Amino acid sequence: MRPSRILATAVGVLALLLTLLSTAAPATAGRLHRESRWAPAATAPIHPGTQMFTAGAQCTANFVFTDAVGDVYVGYAAHCAGKGGQTDTNGCTTDSVPLGTPVRFANGATVATSGTTVGHGTLAYSSWITMHRVPGAGANACAYNDLALVKVDAADVGKVNPSVPFWGGPVGLSTGGLPAGTQTWSWGQSSLRPGDALSPKTGLSLGGSGGGWSWDVYTATPGIPGDSGSGFLDATGRAVGVLSTVAIAPLAGSNGLGDLAKELAYAQAHSGIAGLRLTPGTKPFSPPA
Repeated sequence: MRPSRILATAVGVLALLLTLLSTAAPATAGRLHRESRWAPAATAPIHPGTQMFTAGAQCTANFVFTDAVGDVYVGYAAHCAGKGGQTDTNGCTTDSVPLGTPVRFANGATVATSGTTVGHGTLAYSSWITMHRVPGAGANACAYNDLALVKVDAADVGKVNPSVPFWGGPVGLSTGGLPAGTQTWSWGQSSLRPGDALSPKTGLSLGGSGGGWSWDVYTATPGIPGDSGSGFLDATGRAVGVLSTVAIAPLAGSNGLGDLAKELAYAQAHSGIAGLRLTPGTKPFSPPA
C-alpha cells in the first residue's frame, strides 16, 4: 500500500473513533448523572422509612420511584390519604383527599412532637382515587390495592436516597410474592413508637390471599398505626410489599401487605405517569448476621 493510502486510512479510522467518542460521551455522562443524583445514604433525610404526614395522618414511606422525565416519587399506602376510618379498607368505596394535596416529610415525630420537617411533596397518584375513576378493578384489587405516590418537590429531590435503612436494598422488584415460610424485612417509623430501636423488623410470611394481591406476615414487633405504607423486602432484597393492615387472623398481630408488583403494574397502566418504575437502593441488601 502506498504511503498516501496508509495516511488516508489512518485519518479515516481516527475520524471514525472521534465520532464514536463524541456520540458516546453524552450517554455516559447521563448515566453518571443519574447514578450520582441521590444524596448519600448515610445522611439523606428522605428515604424509605421516612415519616409522611397527609392532612394530619402519619404513615411511613416504602420505596422511591422515578418516571421518564426524572421526577422523583416516594410511596406509601393509599389509605394514608383516605378519608375513611381505620376499618374502611375498600379502596373502591372509600373517599380520599384529592391529588395535589400537600405532604410533609419528617423524621423523629412522636405523639408529643411533630418531628423535624425534611421536605415536602404533593399527592400525585392514589390507587383508591384511580379505582373510583377506572371501573372494573375487581374485588381483590378493591380490597388490597393500597399504593399511593407522593411527588417530591424539586427543591427537595437532592435530599432523597432510595436505600432502605438498616437492611439496604431494594435490589429490584419481586414478582414472586412471599410464599408461606419465607423471610421478610422491613423498616417502620410510627410516631406512636418512640425512637428507632423497634423500627427494623424481620419475620416470616404466612402465605397469600386475594388472588396474589395480598400477603400476611408476622414480625417479632408487628407493624402498628403509623407504620402503614412501609415497604417489605423478600429474602433476596427485592421490594415485595406495602404494609396495609394490622390483622387478628390468621395470627393475632400479623400484618397484611399489598403485593407491590401488582400495585405498581396497576399504577403504570392507569396513573398517567410515563415511565414509572421502582428505583433500586444505592446500598446493597445486607441484613446483619
